[in-house]
Amino acid sequence: MNILEQIMKQKAVEVSAKKEAVPFEVLKELAFFQRPTVSAREALIRGGIIAEHKRKSPSKPSIQPQSKVQEVVQLYDRGDAAVMSILTDTVYFGGSLDDLLIARTATEKPLLRKDFIYDSYQVYEAKAYGADLILLIAAVLSREQIEALTDLAHQLGLEVLLEVHSKKELEAKGTDTVDLLGVNHRDLKTFKVDLDLGAALLPLMRNHQIPVAESGLQSFDDIQKLHNLGFKGFLIGEYLMKEADPSATLQHLNTLFA
Repeated sequence: MNILEQIMKQKAVEVSAKKEAVPFEVLKELAFFQRPTVSAREALIRGGIIAEHKRKSPSKPSIQPQSKVQEVVQLYDRGDAAVMSILTDTVYFGGSLDDLLIARTATEKPLLRKDFIYDSYQVYEAKAYGADLILLIAAVLSREQIEALTDLAHQLGLEVLLEVHSKKELEAKGTDTVDLLGVNHRDLKTFKVDLDLGAALLPLMRNHQIPVAESGLQSFDDIQKLHNLGFKGFLIGEYLMKEADPSATLQHLNTLFA
């Protein structure tokens, strides 16, 4: 069983328990469920950074395990991140829905709920806890699931970032309905990073979709290279989390989009 299969098995157990503990009707009564969302697509249309709060990952078990999401989000705000990504998976990434809730109270910027979403319940959760967009991962979903979850997200006012890892995934599962299309340069099965993947997949994307480069971006040069190719959004977690002053790093990166 590879890491993705392990994660999805764990996720099924979690979602089943949550449905019993906090039914749909309760989610709809939470304060942020009625909140008008902010467009990440519009925030990234001229280029920008999706700054991620990330404590750990399967490939890096200790990035910033004790980080406080409110402090990190405020630093990202100071550096003018276009969008912020909040990991809500607990077991593998050290995040939680409480992190998303705290982030929502700390910034007005668009928030991405980054998790392994496969069930409509998780889309309702994202809306209820203050997200503006959700991540869907092509590697763990069928085209039909992607289309159904995207349709639900749009009904709730959320946007969708679809993540692909290969040309095969993009051709088989990339749909016209998603708002942003991300290329994850890290293979989630082997953890190897290939920054040339973005160059290969970019010409296959639809013009109306904002192209987003994800994972393995470790320097200004990496981001500049992909920006020059035509990518608009750049999802960065570990690189920023390890910086002494991520706000200054973000300000420097933002010079690419001036």
